[in-house]
Amino acid sequence: MTLSVLSVASELYPLIKTGGLADVAGALPGALVPEGITTQSLLPGYPAVLRQLASAEAVLDLGTMFGGPARLLAAEAAGLSLFVLDAPHLFGREGGPYAGPGGDWADNPQRFAALAQAAARLGRGALPGYRPEVVHAHDWQAGLVPAYLHYGEGPRPGTLMTVHNLAFQGQCPAALLAELGLPPEAYSIDGVEYYGAIGFLKAGLRLADRVTTVSPTYAAEIRTEAGGMGLAGLLRDRGPDLFGILNGIDTAVWDPARDSALAKPFSTRRLAAREANRTALRREFGLDDDPTAPVLGVVSRLSWQKGMDAVLEALPALLGLGLRLVALGTGEAAIEAGFARAAAANPGRIGLHLGYDEAMAHRIQGGCDALLVPSRFEPCGLTQLCALRYGALPVVARVGGLADTVIDANAMAQAAGVATGLQFANATRDSLEATLNRLALLWGDRAGWQRIQRNAMACDVSWSRPAAQYAALYRAIARR
Repeated sequence: MTLSVLSVASELYPLIKTGGLADVAGALPGALVPEGITTQSLLPGYPAVLRQLASAEAVLDLGTMFGGPARLLAAEAAGLSLFVLDAPHLFGREGGPYAGPGGDWADNPQRFAALAQAAARLGRGALPGYRPEVVHAHDWQAGLVPAYLHYGEGPRPGTLMTVHNLAFQGQCPAALLAELGLPPEAYSIDGVEYYGAIGFLKAGLRLADRVTTVSPTYAAEIRTEAGGMGLAGLLRDRGPDLFGILNGIDTAVWDPARDSALAKPFSTRRLAAREANRTALRREFGLDDDPTAPVLGVVSRLSWQKGMDAVLEALPALLGLGLRLVALGTGEAAIEAGFARAAAANPGRIGLHLGYDEAMAHRIQGGCDALLVPSRFEPCGLTQLCALRYGALPVVARVGGLADTVIDANAMAQAAGVATGLQFANATRDSLEATLNRLALLWGDRAGWQRIQRNAMACDVSWSRPAAQYAALYRAIARR
């Protein structure tokens, strides 16, 4: 039996992306089709989104929302069935989805309250002929969706709140309660109140029928005071309603056998063809043309959370072992500057591209020998899943989804033939340096290295199993 879901997200690949949220929101609808789930995705009408809609039909006049007219558009794009909130006064500005040149948009509370209000109206059947059975809200930007449905009148659909990163919670002053269209009774510990403010994510976590996060280990970590970021007590209270469902990746987009971004396609049966991508990557980043030196890759935000400061501290040891490094990303100014200085001081051994380039990310995955992911916390992580698929051994901290997706190449795992990468305890210089030593030893055993590569590439990193779990959860919510 088919079940209808409305997915609400602030970004959606390939239309608009700043991080993994977009990848998940963009890939999950298609993966759910074999499970009998039909998904319509609601997202804001940013200029970048509207430019990519070949045709769009205005299907619902939403009246005035936070100082200007708003309407709902229906469209098809990139194989996705879309509702787009067209409110130029809120979203018709160039820049990022959440910030411009001067920092975060000051009206973000109103912008994403409008998105949540539109979702709630769709959920209650405001659009003739459409009424979803479940509304799936992603991250803090959609956190008020369960609140508007909870405090509204009449029958409502079931609600699911997914946390992609608990560090981003969306808070605003309590004085905005009435302006955001929330009733006085909503401002309580069992509603939207959060340490004297309004908490968008907190509201969703408290008021949704079920809560998920993007890996089983992260679901356990956020129940602890150390990992809960002020919400551990609430998440412990939600106990039976909180689930960790591991992310997947779009294996049609990330397919080394058919990837047009690569110098040469390859597979487990044609693993020797990967060498052409190693050569091309060294050339692109200006590294010495030495095929015997393993190349480590970084595709990441250059931030403390991602452990990039530890990478900088471990660079002398990395270079001392004869390893090379290529890095793609942008982030905190001090860490960016550190990578820039390191690249300038070590030409031929360190290559850097500050910024983000999707095709370059594919080339790094297809050409590096190992991928560094030393995060201090990581809800799931997608880059290590791509690395597995492309035969770049993931070198990961033992946290969150990294712990759930990479099998450490310890002696027993190698003897059993199941190792897929390397894990280490935490993002410190000592821990990372010890792991780089292990990596160098593994590289010396070329036959052993290729066995681990083949194991990694054989991993099922698709959405197949996660989609089945989401479908079962949707059906349970719809029957609530």
